Amino acid sequence: MSMLAKIRRMHFRDGVPLRDIARQTGLSRNTIRRWLREPTTGEPKYPKRVNDSVIDPWSEQLRLWLVADTTRPRRERRSATQIYEDLRASGYDGSYDRVSAFVRNWKKARDAGAQRGAFVPLAFEYGEAFQFDWSCEYVFIGGLRRRIEVAHMKLAASRAFWLVAYPTQSHEMLFDAHARAFVALGGVPRRGIYDFVASHKIVVLCPDSFCALAA
Repeated sequence: MSMLAKIRRMHFRDGVPLRDIARQTGLSRNTIRRWLREPTTGEPKYPKRVNDSVIDPWSEQLRLWLVADTTRPRRERRSATQIYEDLRASGYDGSYDRVSAFVRNWKKARDAGAQRGAFVPLAFEYGEAFQFDWSCEYVFIGGLRRRIEVAHMKLAASRAFWLVAYPTQSHEMLFDAHARAFVALGGVPRRGIYDFVASHKIVVLCPDSFCALAA
């Protein structure tokens, strides 16, 4: 293989930085740049290798979280740091930078779609649905900084909401949060929309008269 072909393959296919190419070939970076700029005839085009990222298994979950956040008031939306902490609690063991880059790219794509006039309308009837999610917050109790889990329930139509803080996201806390919210909000909507509840499966059963919530 010619040196030119080797350099072009390393640069265009493998994505090797110029300084590493220079170290491996013994050529100066100026020489390598000049060779890469020169037109070629008959040189093969190498597809870039696609390597799986540690964030890939979590990409769908992240998209669901980000879409759910768009329905919340701005002050209630999670930052990239909060999303990273929530993802770690779910088992993610990658870096914060990966999560931050995913969030940044997702928002760029969303904004680009908004500029083209693309949108997904969200409309609900009264009593049709509620939204539920957890968030991680920090408070000072007895002078010590403590982590708490906050259950959020919001009526999809009226946007009325109820918050309850717990020490964990256990099943008992989950069910208690629903019970307290339904009592406070005056009934049970016909369906629930869950952002993400790890390892929990929820079935809500109630009489039709009780489910006909008007809020």
